[in-house]
Amino acid sequence: MLNINDKIELTVKWLKDKVDESKTNGLIVGLSGGIDSAVCAALMKKAFPNNSLGVILPCGSNNVDKEYALKLVENIKIDSIEIDLTKEHNSIYKNVTGKIENMNIVNENLSNANLKARLRMSTIYAVANSLNYLVVGTDNAAELLTGYFTKYGDGGVDILPIARITKGEVYKWAEVLNIPKEIIERPPTAGLWEGQTDEDEMGTTYNMIDKYIMGEKIPENDEKIILNLFNRSKHKRELPAQPSKFREEK
Repeated sequence: MLNINDKIELTVKWLKDKVDESKTNGLIVGLSGGIDSAVCAALMKKAFPNNSLGVILPCGSNNVDKEYALKLVENIKIDSIEIDLTKEHNSIYKNVTGKIENMNIVNENLSNANLKARLRMSTIYAVANSLNYLVVGTDNAAELLTGYFTKYGDGGVDILPIARITKGEVYKWAEVLNIPKEIIERPPTAGLWEGQTDEDEMGTTYNMIDKYIMGEKIPENDEKIILNLFNRSKHKRELPAQPSKFREEK
């Protein structure tokens, strides 16, 4: 059976292979101050010590996000840049809401949060294209199963190096990869609004999702929530829907 170090080394090799296959120059990731992006950044740094870049993207964010992202940068010695999107986000959102203020607005908070995620990803791709880098996504197995990511936001990436490991495994990898203790102990959050946490928003815990993935028995209510999240987010894991063929192909 493979141990954690074996899995990490295989993932590092996989990252090298993906860059080689795509004829790109390196890897880029958004640094949120959370554990998933921290683990991805550390894997990138091991694969490409001189061609990995972390991007810190404040967008009306909690200052702790930036503080923890900078701690990671210092710990793993990865190159980084900061691009503050607060002004741009506020301008776009004000423009949008001004145009539809007399319409039936039903998801204002979600719209605002998803705009942040999509602005961040557009910005990361602007940098990635300039440098000919691949964009690294930070979703783990639990987030992919439940669709806990923004479509065309943090879900719009080139590769997903930790997509096959559970959230619990992410924590174990973090310890091996020298991730700062503050990041490991921080409650998981997408940082989309003040006080937001992943588990409060999902209505279940990562531990329950991990157990479900591994085929273990979990409480009926948690299983119901997980299945509902999975079914509702099916569209995020597929190509956009298309009409059926209009005629038989010859």
